[in-house]
Amino acid sequence: MSALFDTGRREIAQGAVHVPGWLDLDQQRRLVEACREWARGPVPIRAAKLPGGHQMSVQTVCLGWHWAPYKYTRTADDAGGARVGEMPEWLARLGREALVAAYQDDATTYQPDVALVNFYDDKAKMGMHQDKDERSREPVVSLSVGNTCLFRFGNTENRSKPYTDVELASGDMFVFGGPSRLAFHGVPKTYPRTAPPECGLANGRLNITMRVTGMA
Repeated sequence: MSALFDTGRREIAQGAVHVPGWLDLDQQRRLVEACREWARGPVPIRAAKLPGGHQMSVQTVCLGWHWAPYKYTRTADDAGGARVGEMPEWLARLGREALVAAYQDDATTYQPDVALVNFYDDKAKMGMHQDKDERSREPVVSLSVGNTCLFRFGNTENRSKPYTDVELASGDMFVFGGPSRLAFHGVPKTYPRTAPPECGLANGRLNITMRVTGMA
């Protein structure tokens, strides 16, 4: 089970909470093994292309729904057309547990139906953006495994300041919802070779984000 006690929970903004070390090493290894399996398909991991033609440096595999900038579909129309793999119930349950730990409140009704699994190599980064392709505005749950990253959490109006820089290490959990649900956020850099060997990922960073699409 996830950590039951507060180990440094910090509210970054209203509705945005960072919980360091929330995943224990067994959970981290299980996620790494699962991510390796998901990356093989039925829709393999790929670097998405933005509408302007720029290819993202982050590689992504999707569960439940396929995300391609900037929409959700059941089939990977930009990557061969296969139907994406199902969202595992054990992963959705982990998302509910994360929400309880972050908000210290009952979140048993939270049912994420999509997970975006992002892999960052040493040079990958993510520009400031909003998670606004979902019809639902229920919280986003983010889990980190592997290398530490610099996570920039901003405001809801634009990509510039004010923002808060947070280091997310292996096992950390970050949740944002409520007034912070549409905050701009990004990953300017990762720190190579900072992954704990016991997590099962020698190098690179995995980020699993769970969301509720609000789509049937």
